[in-house]
Amino acid sequence: MTQRALVVALFGLATVVGACGKKAEPTVAPAPVPSSAPSSPTTTATVPRSNADSIARAEAARKEAERAGLVNQIAETIHFDYNEFTIGADDTGRLDRKAAILKANPALRIRVTGHADERGSDEYNLALGMKRSVAAKDYLVRLGVDASRIEVASLGREVPIDPSSNEAAYAKNRRDEFEPIAGAQSLVAPR
Repeated sequence: MTQRALVVALFGLATVVGACGKKAEPTVAPAPVPSSAPSSPTTTATVPRSNADSIARAEAARKEAERAGLVNQIAETIHFDYNEFTIGADDTGRLDRKAAILKANPALRIRVTGHADERGSDEYNLALGMKRSVAAKDYLVRLGVDASRIEVASLGREVPIDPSSNEAAYAKNRRDEFEPIAGAQSLVAPR
């Protein structure tokens, strides 16, 4: 090897060793560029879903209020005159509304429970309460409700609304009570 070749080789070796000893320059990430776009896709997708959720909640609340109103109409009590089981003119409208709700909701089943005031024997009041519940059932059946959807019972004088012993209390206690026993979870209004 010539002296010149030896010098060139040493110079090259020194250059390589010097390059390996340097630390790499840290890379700097570019600064984010502010966007003038209106909004990100996540934001625009969330707003319509939020509106849809709000509309769904409002609709669910409306349906629940309607259902509760229908249950209240089914549960409206009717009353009777002393020692009577004939449906009074004041109560036919209530029974007409019950019949319409029952016909609009084929899964709905109800129980009618007849009651009496405290006068008379237990046996007599149980029989009178049953006649009152059967009278309401018969009225609903005449309006087109299937008889198998209506149960009847009597409690006689055992469960008074008003335990007082006067005419006002007796009038409150001579009654039929109605309660849904099936199918009241999703009632729809009659059309």
